[in-house]
Amino acid sequence: MYRGLKQYTYITFLVMILSLEGGRIFAQNRLNTESEFVQGVGLSEVTFEMVKIPSGMYQMGTPDGDSDETLHAVQIDSLWVGRHEVTWELFELFLAENNNLFDSLPEEKLKKIDAITRPSPPFEDPSFGMGKKGYPVVSISPYAVLTFCKWLSAVTGKFYRLPTEAEWEYICKAGGANNNFFADKTNLIDEYAWSYENSNGHYAKVGEKLPNAFGLFDILGNVAEWTLDEYDENFYKKQQDTIAVNPWNAPRKLHPRVFRGGSWDDDAQDLSCTLRSKSGFYLQKNDPQIPKSFWWYTDSSFIGFRLVHPAKQPTEAEIKKFWQIVLDE
Repeated sequence: MYRGLKQYTYITFLVMILSLEGGRIFAQNRLNTESEFVQGVGLSEVTFEMVKIPSGMYQMGTPDGDSDETLHAVQIDSLWVGRHEVTWELFELFLAENNNLFDSLPEEKLKKIDAITRPSPPFEDPSFGMGKKGYPVVSISPYAVLTFCKWLSAVTGKFYRLPTEAEWEYICKAGGANNNFFADKTNLIDEYAWSYENSNGHYAKVGEKLPNAFGLFDILGNVAEWTLDEYDENFYKKQQDTIAVNPWNAPRKLHPRVFRGGSWDDDAQDLSCTLRSKSGFYLQKNDPQIPKSFWWYTDSSFIGFRLVHPAKQPTEAEIKKFWQIVLDE
């Protein structure tokens, strides 16, 4: 009886601790398996889910698309992918006013995150009143996204980045009929994606539609998603006669960068795993600042992003080289 009382007391104490922590410990561990995990961020209660995607070969592009969508074979390594698009709660932890949430991190991590420049305040509400809690981040530049990824990598100790174009298309198609999960779902697209026809003129909370075969929500529609690649009209054609292994057209300039998937502001018929969209200064045309913000894109309320984490953690040297390339360090 005494042993049972001790066990009861311990369980009660544990439940109290979990309650005081807002269930954060439970949230972080409930999906920690070989195929999915929940990532916590510092002392905040914000978490996000990552899903394991197996390696595989697929046909990138399409025979029925634009000239820059040439069909070719691609091999992709296994990687972890965000189940949802990154939300405002997570991104706003990156902003300077939330530094105090990370004061308890080891000194080595603190030095790394303190050395990372944070975005200046936006000229206007970057969400344009469409919602923040549970909604995807929009109106940010690829530079801001990648700097956020560097910060998140320093905070968590895991290497986070944007997907390459090839990775993004692989996780969108997710196998299925005709090398594309969505190929036979043209008449069902409203069940999987927010588009101009069903969005009522604004983006939605993440995860409200059905996921694709890899368990990823909003991979089409809601907001389009930045990738790591600089746009090159002929990039696919250069790889047409070989099997491209983890291809990446590393960026050498600010524009054009590739974003994928279509958004709440696109017609449903234009939501596609293969259609390539490219950035330009048109995404900043209504920014009155001189010079225009390097962090915030006033005219991109339809572009967000999704995180990936390689299944095999890169070495410190590889990570350093990566940041040098994408952030011009």
